[in-house]
Amino acid sequence: MILPDIQDQVDTRGITLDEVGIDGVRMPSTFSDGETVQPGVASFEVLVQLPSDRRGTHMSRMVELVHEHLQVIDPRDLATVLKQAAARLEVSAASISVVLPFATQVTSPASGRKSWQASDLSLRAKLRGDAFELVTTVSSEVTSLCPCSKAISDYGAHNQRSVVSVDVHGRDDSPYPVPVAALVELIRSTGSCPVYPIVKRPDERSITMTAFDHPAFVEDMARDLSGRLRSQDVAHKVRIRNLESIHSHDAVTTVSWCPGT
Repeated sequence: MILPDIQDQVDTRGITLDEVGIDGVRMPSTFSDGETVQPGVASFEVLVQLPSDRRGTHMSRMVELVHEHLQVIDPRDLATVLKQAAARLEVSAASISVVLPFATQVTSPASGRKSWQASDLSLRAKLRGDAFELVTTVSSEVTSLCPCSKAISDYGAHNQRSVVSVDVHGRDDSPYPVPVAALVELIRSTGSCPVYPIVKRPDERSITMTAFDHPAFVEDMARDLSGRLRSQDVAHKVRIRNLESIHSHDAVTTVSWCPGT
């Protein structure tokens, strides 16, 4: 029996849809970029631009695409995957987004204990015609100590955790200019001190004094991190949120930069 394919019906309303597709597809995948190899469970979104004369898209083909081509997630291969998606779905514009956690091994500063520090990763790849772009986002945490609090206090200063997110923009022949492990190291070098999962008493002493010796406003952190990425000529956006410890609000900042601007 031949079943009708309603999605392929002609639509006469003359309205192009910017995006249509699937979101929230989760499956085991291995992230592998040539430096970091780590298995996990990723969440996927696949979208296409739907022409005005097409009633619907083939969403089952999108799920098949994820299962067939994204069991290993290599950012350097996403342009090829999107070209296959565009051909299979008969469209000129398509995007794939991937969200997953990953972890890097860190060593506590005094005790030398090794542990895994988790960060969040997202990849947002877009293809429009022959033009490809990829935004790689890493979000992790550091400690920040307030320079003002240190300067006005007889002793001590308030500190807090800071959530640092970095978007790195790549395109065409250079889609992945900074590996995710390097982005984590850049983030951990920002602020007053890195954070550690395992903190013994000697570590706590070391962390407290390191933070006290390196006070940083949220503005300092954003400028320092953006400056390091500018020195590599990498287009980026930095977002930082201080989870303030003595205020009832958070402190936030954002800075973006693109070569040639």
